[in-house]
Amino acid sequence: MKIKSLILGSVAAAGLSTAAMAADLGTVLTSLDVCDALGISGLTISSDTNCLSITGGVAYSFKFGDYNGSQAFGDATIPDDDFVVLTTVNNDWDSNVDAWLKFVGTADSSFGPASATIKLDFDQDYDYNNETLNASLDRFRVEEAYVSIGDTTVLMAGLKGSIANWGDDKPLNWLGLFHSNWVDTGVRALAQTSTGGHVIQVTSDLGNGVSVAGGLEDLGGLGSAVGVLAYSGNGVDAHVTVAADDILTGAISTWEIHTGITATMDMFTIGGAVAFDSNSYWNALGTASATFDMFTLAASVEGTSTNEFGFGVSASADVTEGVTINAGFSWFDTDTTVANTEGYQAAVQLVADVTETITLTGEVGIWSENTTPDDVFYGAGKVAWAPGGGFTSSVEGKYYANGAYSVEFKAAKDFE
Repeated sequence: MKIKSLILGSVAAAGLSTAAMAADLGTVLTSLDVCDALGISGLTISSDTNCLSITGGVAYSFKFGDYNGSQAFGDATIPDDDFVVLTTVNNDWDSNVDAWLKFVGTADSSFGPASATIKLDFDQDYDYNNETLNASLDRFRVEEAYVSIGDTTVLMAGLKGSIANWGDDKPLNWLGLFHSNWVDTGVRALAQTSTGGHVIQVTSDLGNGVSVAGGLEDLGGLGSAVGVLAYSGNGVDAHVTVAADDILTGAISTWEIHTGITATMDMFTIGGAVAFDSNSYWNALGTASATFDMFTLAASVEGTSTNEFGFGVSASADVTEGVTINAGFSWFDTDTTVANTEGYQAAVQLVADVTETITLTGEVGIWSENTTPDDVFYGAGKVAWAPGGGFTSSVEGKYYANGAYSVEFKAAKDFE
């Protein structure tokens, strides 16, 4: 860190000019090296025994247009203009500020690093629908406040997120899948447990890529129990997560299991995931991709116990250095036992790095569903700028044939 180097240089220079200060130089250097001894880098402040690591970030977005209406396409929705009859009032906009600041104080102990973590989070969001304030959020909160100790085995207690692993379930095709996008990418049970919050957790690295974790979570509520077995190594990532709700009442109300695996072998990547719950609901996904020189082909399939089924395919080509073309098609049936409940999305995208810091993206596509008479064509364009220093920004415009449109500006910067 440049600040630390400046301090060390100043102290060293002063020490060379005064014998007494030179005698104390070793003590100062030792105290400033606590972070290095603990293997902690970034923005840090050190004392004789503790290293305080500071990270944070600010993100802002502003979106304007006419888009707060929506049309349903299976488990997805697309923007629609929400024109108010007999008036011209139909503009929509959103303005969102998100900021966070995280402090982690760490010291050595006989059981490994001992840390105290505090994360502060600020959100201020305004959502205008037809030029009228529809929803707002103005919140400053302590998002995390917990202690931890350990190295290969770590004990954590306090306010924090869950140890549950919901990953290893991302479809590899470019557009993704309808139901997968609806559950925030992947698979998930319907009877979802309450996790995180007030917790007592233990994680342990058993070696050879195998790890286990267990915890009591949602202790500020009715309580939940979470267990995870995971493996990572040799191109394979896999896990099994089991979670049960309301354990403090002595009667488990719901439970869920989430398992997934992703394996890469040379030019091929395959994956699969299943979520299952106490109501006998299941959601499964399979995916695969293959890379041939400049081309990447991918396909994914998904289904649920409620007769939902979908698939997606895509092809990507690095046509020249810094220029990529993506083409994709995703199809979904909300009920395979009923006719005319299918929908699809098809799109083509061009991504070009015009300079080292500027990327242009253009996309055209169509949404269509049997139960919706009109096909909805759309187009989108985006300019992204990343000049360095962790700063990113972008401007993106979208237009839909149903009359919806939007222009969105984003800017963000993290530090560590």
